[in-house]
Amino acid sequence: MNYPQIPTASLLKKLEPPKGRVRMVLDTDTYNEVDDQFALAYAIKSSEKIDLEAIYAAPFHNHRSSGPAEGMELSFQEIHKVLEALGCAGQYPVFKGSTKFLRSAEELEESEAVKDLIDRALKSDEDDPLYVVAIGAATNIANAILLEPRIIEKIVLVWLGGHAFHWPDSFEFNMRQDVFSARVLFDCGVPLIHIPCRGVTTHLLTTLPELEAYLGGKSAIGDYLIEIARGYTDDHFGWSKVIWDVAAIAWLLDGSWVPTNIIASPIVTDQVTWSFDPTRHLIRSARFVDRDKIFADLFRKLVD
Repeated sequence: MNYPQIPTASLLKKLEPPKGRVRMVLDTDTYNEVDDQFALAYAIKSSEKIDLEAIYAAPFHNHRSSGPAEGMELSFQEIHKVLEALGCAGQYPVFKGSTKFLRSAEELEESEAVKDLIDRALKSDEDDPLYVVAIGAATNIANAILLEPRIIEKIVLVWLGGHAFHWPDSFEFNMRQDVFSARVLFDCGVPLIHIPCRGVTTHLLTTLPELEAYLGGKSAIGDYLIEIARGYTDDHFGWSKVIWDVAAIAWLLDGSWVPTNIIASPIVTDQVTWSFDPTRHLIRSARFVDRDKIFADLFRKLVD
């Protein structure tokens, strides 16, 4: 695949944390667990910085779905539940995404989400890129890039997936479900802000007592998020839950809350580990999250 080459100076400019309001789409496997719902609500409640244009349902496959197609359908339904709890049902276009994970560039799937992403990206000005926040398997995004490589010149991609570079492996849920698509993200040269999971966003822990203290009885969305968090496990004694996905939204809101480094894009190996070549194009990768500032901002917005 021949991808457009973005000059290094332009790439570095796009990798900077945005200073003003951004146009954004959210790609989310919303029913996978409970953190996507927090992230979706956070994006909608952060309209001072985010103009959310569309929401895409991403595939997933775990004990909560029979396969990636059902995972995407369940996520599509869950997006609408969150929008209803926020009191904004029907206000945002929601598109169904891929029904299968990618295994090669010969098996592309032009879903509603992929078509919408390509269309919105191509209409964007290079000086006003579309921010694509992806918090599930990278299937929808990789399909769009492979079907229309020109979009990498018109978007900035924020993807939460894989583990920190010091971790012994990167066999993380979003990464391992669709390794081929993850490899596309790191190889194609798209302006990429990478948000690792274990070793970085694992700091974003909360508990039921904390959620109940700050959100309980204060808003419909707050009560819904508490309900699904409580339902995530039967044993809450000494229990905490990582709300990983809000880190991707937080980076857009304030880059100091999610400190990052500019590095050469790593290589995703067949063993789902990282390999490094300093001559590759540059990306930005998170090294830490300021847990308290992120949750304080999130909780205040959810009860507003």
